[in-house]
Amino acid sequence: MSSIRAKDRDAVIQSLRAGVVPRAGQHLIQVGRVGEFEALIRDVERLADSGSAFRVVIGEYGAGKTFFLNLVRSIAMERKLVTMHADLNPDRRLHATGGQARSLYAELAKNLSTRTKPDGGALQGIVEKFIAQAKTEAKATGQDSEAVIREHLAQLTEMVNGYDFADVIAAYCKGFEEGNEQLKADAIRWLRGEFTTKTDARAALGVRTIVDDASVYDQLKLLARFVRLAGFGGLMVCLDELVNLYKLSNTQARNANYEQILRILNDSLQGSAEGLGFVLGGTPEFLMDTRRGLYSYPALQSRLAENNFAKSGLVDLSGPVIRLASLTPEDFYVLLQKLRHVYAAGESERYLLPDEALPLFMAHCNQRLGEAYFRTPRTTITAFINLLAVLEQNPGADWRPLLGAVEIAQDRGGESDTQVDTDDELATFQL
Repeated sequence: MSSIRAKDRDAVIQSLRAGVVPRAGQHLIQVGRVGEFEALIRDVERLADSGSAFRVVIGEYGAGKTFFLNLVRSIAMERKLVTMHADLNPDRRLHATGGQARSLYAELAKNLSTRTKPDGGALQGIVEKFIAQAKTEAKATGQDSEAVIREHLAQLTEMVNGYDFADVIAAYCKGFEEGNEQLKADAIRWLRGEFTTKTDARAALGVRTIVDDASVYDQLKLLARFVRLAGFGGLMVCLDELVNLYKLSNTQARNANYEQILRILNDSLQGSAEGLGFVLGGTPEFLMDTRRGLYSYPALQSRLAENNFAKSGLVDLSGPVIRLASLTPEDFYVLLQKLRHVYAAGESERYLLPDEALPLFMAHCNQRLGEAYFRTPRTTITAFINLLAVLEQNPGADWRPLLGAVEIAQDRGGESDTQVDTDDELATFQL
């Protein structure tokens, strides 16, 4: 193996030590779940071929959902897709009447990413790439660049709010030509969903609509069409922490969000959302609880139900639900090897633990936690990184007594998933 850049090494180690998913370098520690990744890669290829995709990724708390989603996003960007991602929380939902859906859209727009801007903030670059391509085409064909831009934007006008979306892009183009930074900034603000009143938007851009709670999904469909006009393969939207919908105390609010998920799923199955894919991350309760999970909504339960033939170790990864299989002890052993390798920056002579220490560490974890150490490995990974940190800072220390002193706490973060939010704002929710 080649050496690992200090930047990538530190990004992985610092994140894992804090118990969070690395934003970069995930490929360095990926183990297992080959079939699941291949299924999502096929989705990415389908999006790039003008198709649509919808997946619900289900796994226990701490089992690696967020890691899986981040790695899928990285793969999508490498395949020339644009990605958006956000975590749901009480202030960010798919459907609401008090601004929470628009807040989710604004977070997604802020995190809009491409291969050259993987950490978000790519919206302006995408708009300018569209303009540059239109200018190149105009020059090659001897046409006026504004006419070419308008011709391409006409493809958006058949969609909901498409006229205003096209006018905003045209306003940015005008600001770009004239050096009008305020006009460009206002156009980006509108595209990001940052206008809160139609009056302000009309004054700034001459459009009659804004991105509001009711138009979020339609705006995502417009964005998917637009990024393809700008030369990208499509748009992948990754939403994590869907359990926050499960936790809503108000049944009408919960069902309204599930109705929106059903609409997205139906569009995907029917192929009416070209170049747009969704990957939703949630816990088993979020999916299967028939009282308040997705299965409480009959139309979703029928579409998301498990294949009856996928029993006794058989899997079906072609359906909309992907259940993340637990890592095996063998996978976990490989993971420890990779963590040791990353910590040593890819240089085997700098390994802080010998091979014999790894199975002994696993045996220690098994004694403390049982099989949870590899099924939901978050706390175990953090403990391993802490052990390496002590060995690094204390040269000559014997790892054997340290191993027996490693404290590994049960990961109880998932217990909050079944706690219901008190939701006064939606106590009188109106559909």
